[in-house]
Amino acid sequence: MPDAGAPPLLDVHIASKVYRDDRGRAVEAVRDFGLSLSPGEFACLIGPSGCGKTTALKILLGLDRAFEGGVEPQIATLTVGVTFQEPRLLPWRSVEQNIRIALPPAQRRRKLDDLFERLGLVEWRGHYPHALSLGLQRRVSLARALALEPQLLVLDEPFVSLDDKAAAELRACLLAVVADHRITVLMVTHNVREAIGLADRLLFLSPRPARILHEVAIGEARPNRHSAWIEERHREFAQRFGL
Repeated sequence: MPDAGAPPLLDVHIASKVYRDDRGRAVEAVRDFGLSLSPGEFACLIGPSGCGKTTALKILLGLDRAFEGGVEPQIATLTVGVTFQEPRLLPWRSVEQNIRIALPPAQRRRKLDDLFERLGLVEWRGHYPHALSLGLQRRVSLARALALEPQLLVLDEPFVSLDDKAAAELRACLLAVVADHRITVLMVTHNVREAIGLADRLLFLSPRPARILHEVAIGEARPNRHSAWIEERHREFAQRFGL
């Protein structure tokens, strides 16, 4: 759960983000987007495909500076781990090498045994990506982000295209590590049920240009969020917000 009363770990305001499409037309991707993240919070951005979620993430991560607004503190002052929709593993490097390559050179020899154990990757350390299922590749991608011991973990659809069993196992791994290390998490998803099961706070976005339409705090303890409870909340939000 987030640290009540603590100053925000990150405060983002995007007044407007406009880009040019393939035909040179101006497209406004984000407008009046405001987000504050508390230390230890798990927040989910939920929105339809193409609404501007990924654009907002790029701005937050400092990958896109051509926008009106600001990010405080500058993301470079935080230790940030990121996973993308695709695992983005280097095919010519082993699992262990793919994880260690994200570390600063001075840390690349430090012990990661506990991380491999927690994410079920011990027996796969010497394997190469082509030998891994998609679920295992996503575990490696998550391990690479967590190896940094981040203050902020940014997840862009980390469980998309996984079967139910693989997704549930990876969610459990994520929650265990995040809870142990008090990591702040911002996850992008279009899966409302998934977000209800994981997050402290849900942020529902509008169609493009993206802005936050609704915020919902989830106070129920995660162990009590069984499937029937999640379905009840999903129906409630669908009625309230027209999902």
